[in-house]
Amino acid sequence: MLVYPSGIDLSSRALQHLSGLLAGHRRRIGSRWRRLTCGRQALLVLAHLRCGDTNARLAAGFHVGIATVYRYIREAVDLLAALAPTLEQAMTAVQKKAYVILDGTVLPIDRIAADQPYYSGKKKHHGMNVQVLADPAGRLIWASDALPGAVHDLTAARTHGIPAALTAEDIKCWADKAYQGAGPAVRVPFRGRILRGWRRRHNRDHAKIRSVGERAMATLKCWRLLRKLRCSTIRITGVVRAVVALELAT
Repeated sequence: MLVYPSGIDLSSRALQHLSGLLAGHRRRIGSRWRRLTCGRQALLVLAHLRCGDTNARLAAGFHVGIATVYRYIREAVDLLAALAPTLEQAMTAVQKKAYVILDGTVLPIDRIAADQPYYSGKKKHHGMNVQVLADPAGRLIWASDALPGAVHDLTAARTHGIPAALTAEDIKCWADKAYQGAGPAVRVPFRGRILRGWRRRHNRDHAKIRSVGERAMATLKCWRLLRKLRCSTIRITGVVRAVVALELAT
């Protein structure tokens, strides 16, 4: 087995934050000895989330078993996911913002044609639907639980209670055409290919505001594991929430 040094495009703050979480967790459960220190375990988990390295590759690089890698990753992801903000906490955080931007994405997964509920007709691949809220500067605020890719963005937003929460807190929101009918708090562009006059100007100005939200989506997908998820679908929500917690912490 050939081994070579590599790098992770993250700051040391992410490593220190996760190391501190793991150290506190080990003290709480009374863990006396591990094959890897808290720092090495944190590095392993960050390599998995940021670079998408497989368990087999990480096991070879850190000189531990594949089962140990799986346990280390699951432990750290669960700790991080518990720190991710809920929708209620996100609403509290954005009350002082002028508005928020709502968008949805379908994270690709390794499913076959038989898994119809996970197939997105819009994206033409299997995946999990995740709704994202961003602030006016495009910074990530909150990400929802993952739903099957066949779920429409509007249905997903209603399932998570996003339009109702925005309306209750009187928070303005910009979104794309997929959210037509979401409610008075969610502002969407006019439908139609040929628009003239003030409707066309409205859509142009709307697109300028909403396009900033793509930064939050890009931030999420900088974590390469989310570009092709090969884990169980019931674990994807935890992975997404772990990534959000790391982004907000660093």
